[in-house]
Amino acid sequence: MPEAPSPAAPTLSLPIAGMTCAACAGRVQRALGKVPGVEAATVNAASERAEVRGTAPLPALVAAVETAGYAVPEARVTLGIAGMTCATCVLRVTKALAAVPGVLGAEVNLATETASLRLLAGTPEEALAAALARAGYAVRAAATEDAAAASPGGRERRDLLLAALLTAPFLLGMLGMAFGRDWMPHPYVQLALAAPVQFWLGARFYRAGWAALRAGTGNMDLLVALGTSAAFGLSLWMLARHGAAAAHHLYFEASATVILFILLGKWLEARARRATGAAIRALLELRPRTARRLDAAGREEEVPAIALAVGDRVVVRPGERIPADGVVTEGRAGVDESALTGESRAVEKEPGATVATGTIALDGRLVIAARAVGQETVLARVAALVAAAQASRAPVQRLVDRVSAVFVPVVVGIAALTLLGWLLAGPGGEGSVEAAVLHAVAVLVIACPCALGLATPAAIMAGTGAAARAGILVRDAEAIERAQAITLVAFDKTGTLTEGRPRLAAVRAADGDAAAALRLAGALQAGSEHPLAGAV
Repeated sequence: MPEAPSPAAPTLSLPIAGMTCAACAGRVQRALGKVPGVEAATVNAASERAEVRGTAPLPALVAAVETAGYAVPEARVTLGIAGMTCATCVLRVTKALAAVPGVLGAEVNLATETASLRLLAGTPEEALAAALARAGYAVRAAATEDAAAASPGGRERRDLLLAALLTAPFLLGMLGMAFGRDWMPHPYVQLALAAPVQFWLGARFYRAGWAALRAGTGNMDLLVALGTSAAFGLSLWMLARHGAAAAHHLYFEASATVILFILLGKWLEARARRATGAAIRALLELRPRTARRLDAAGREEEVPAIALAVGDRVVVRPGERIPADGVVTEGRAGVDESALTGESRAVEKEPGATVATGTIALDGRLVIAARAVGQETVLARVAALVAAAQASRAPVQRLVDRVSAVFVPVVVGIAALTLLGWLLAGPGGEGSVEAAVLHAVAVLVIACPCALGLATPAAIMAGTGAAARAGILVRDAEAIERAQAITLVAFDKTGTLTEGRPRLAAVRAADGDAAAALRLAGALQAGSEHPLAGAV
């Protein structure tokens, strides 16, 4: 019987930078050919690409090219991911993206609902979207900052309010039980209240749980859907069999309140994300919206700051923010750089000195030659640093990923064993079935893995956001985790520890008339923007 043909090995197109001739192509081709798993490699110096067939891992190929003295151009992409709800989702999305040809690395953050990717230059984003779709997720369009600020509640707040209104009679009934009162609504009213919470406001859990099942795994939503559906279904069965007489054996309130509290958690999570993003928005708001540009004839014209280009000459008047990184060509002034450096004392600038976007010229007119604009400015890079720190993953999250990979199937298995154990150990009859189902439901509902995936990234977001608002920039999550071992902190200058608001403590006049001296000093400083003048 003839052997079945083996499947063809995958082929990867690798961009190569730095080749100048056929000798370069030959050197790269020989380097790639030595990598274990490479069946064939063809390098074209004209197109600056290498076609590699085989099963060699991408990092090994990149390392071989770099060892040969060349480079593999990379790109960095941040994708918004829709549909993630727990740490299991993070693991599944990471695996799906890492499996796409051309992806060098993927970091997925549940709290920000984003994925930060290192790609080979030219890797199509359509392949990333297709991989996410196969895993049960979708690429989410990034909301603008204005839209995010204008929509402080959105869907989470609406669903939470509706769930709270429908669940309020159940909560009142539970409160009455504490005082020995029967305030629970009529059984059919309970059904009418719980049904929209279960199947309308809770529909998201069914959709996400089904998507996880189709991908061959489970997540927190699957546990919520199974647990609340079991409680709702048991109550419906009891109501159908016994009617109003089953009033004290219904668990509609359990399914409704579980969904209510999970929606409350999602709303708090969304609010925390928006509050943390305010730190980045506050940094970017330091950029002035307009600038005074000098034309070829030396006339000033007011233009949008985003229209500035490298080489433009810009006029900054006293009290105005500097719209671009550059070099002072004319004028002298004290510049308040506290927003970027933390130094409260004004720094004197003269021709030849460098200035940064967002800092303030206090007491003089400056003409600046722009050297960096837009996303290339120091201010934009600082904002990007804060965003990267918020989205980074701490080393401790590797443990979370390993636990999350097996969490859902283990919990479902424990729930099944609980159901079976109560059925076998109980006295039999309808009461035993009810008790068995209730205990299995308790396992499913309580054991939600969302805290595993949210606790660390939410803490990192909150911590880096609070630090940024205080003027402290953190490099990444690993730095935060290692900070617990800090025993000594050294500051390079006292200016970073002051408030930046000098106060006049005492006046001593040579002739003894302190009041007159203060009036004269105040008159002299009245038109100045300098911090010391403000104190006088």
